[in-house]
Amino acid sequence: MPVDQSLVGRTFPPTPRYEVTEEKVRDFVAATGGEYAGGPAPATFPIVLAFDAMNAFLEAERIDLFRIVHGEQRFAYERAVLPGDVLSATLTVATLRQIGGNDIIGTTSEISDVMGAVVCRTSATLVHRGAEA
Repeated sequence: MPVDQSLVGRTFPPTPRYEVTEEKVRDFVAATGGEYAGGPAPATFPIVLAFDAMNAFLEAERIDLFRIVHGEQRFAYERAVLPGDVLSATLTVATLRQIGGNDIIGTTSEISDVMGAVVCRTSATLVHRGAEA
């Protein structure tokens, strides 16, 4: 069943607050094959929060993760993510179109600090594979 077009423009509740620590950044960098010598988190680190927001969206809409193919991810920064930051992500469904029985879902997530200042914006394209015939 296709995803409901009325989702376009809908914003989902923010994720729980996430404290960025050097240990979490080090673990992320190690998982991606690098080494962390301190300082700002790598540019892709906000995916941790964006993925939590995406999972909450999928759960709220009862969309099966196993039917999702991640098509694209972009990041736009206001400032670097630093250890000590406490952040949350708020996802909005920006676009939705159907092609060949699949839903192409465009999302944006704002990563904000506890003061509400935007640290980073992410955008993602998710392909929701239609049910098999």
